[in-house]
Amino acid sequence: MKRVLLFLATNLAIVVVLSITLRLLGVERILDEQGSGLNMNALLIFAAVFGFGGSFMSLVLSKWTAKRFTGAQVIDQPRNAHEQWLVSTVQRQARMAGIGMPEVAIYDAPDINAFATGMSRNNALVAVSTGLLNTMSQDEAEAVLAHEISHVANGDMVTLALIQGVVNTFVIFLSRVVGHMVDRVIFKTEQGHGPAFWVTAIIAELVLGVLASAIVMWFSRAREFRADAGGASLAGRHKMIAALRRLQSTSEQAPLPHQLAAFGIAGGMGSGIKRLFMSHPPLEERIAALEMHR
Repeated sequence: MKRVLLFLATNLAIVVVLSITLRLLGVERILDEQGSGLNMNALLIFAAVFGFGGSFMSLVLSKWTAKRFTGAQVIDQPRNAHEQWLVSTVQRQARMAGIGMPEVAIYDAPDINAFATGMSRNNALVAVSTGLLNTMSQDEAEAVLAHEISHVANGDMVTLALIQGVVNTFVIFLSRVVGHMVDRVIFKTEQGHGPAFWVTAIIAELVLGVLASAIVMWFSRAREFRADAGGASLAGRHKMIAALRRLQSTSEQAPLPHQLAAFGIAGGMGSGIKRLFMSHPPLEERIAALEMHR
């Protein structure tokens, strides 16, 4: 969950900053055709370029951002038996999954957590918290690592970037259409675009960006089931179920603090509208899905 919401936050920030910068530089004047209407073809091209640009910039920066956010330290040379086991396990699982060896890192945090990120299957990072290493059994930790390796092998971050790029394109396009309509119909601007266009477009971009994230979250929930199945294949179904049960028991007793909840492997509880914006399905659903395929 951590990697997903960090990606979304970075992506949204990049898109908004790009939009404001382009307005200040006057680049968006190409979208105003003869002072009376939007050039829809130019607008769509503009939206696609910057929509996918923001998404892929987030993808390229994902490893660097994750390391800075968590303080993860990459294991260049194992210093003890725990680090040696961690590197050897990831190496073995990566070989089984047919991907390049990811960077392996540990970050200091009391919660049970792990994440994988990176711009490709052969350029990834897998990191675990000290809390996970200190709390989980070796079999449970192995299953968590297998889950993260499966995310990498499935190409989830690249697919997420593509989906986010499509979503960004529509958000940028529709926000400017809404801004244009408000500027022309309500404020009666006849030549160029007035302040109402820029203000409305920014507000619409933020609102539509939040709503569109429900689509990305739906994909994220679906990929968690796939990663669980992949983890079961790499480490063993009983180990994967045991790891999820461990996460379930500890998350119920000690919920992650707000600033870390966005990165948690365990996900959370939710229903109704809240469920639409969950990046992970509830743990009981994930466990049930694994048990159904025994």
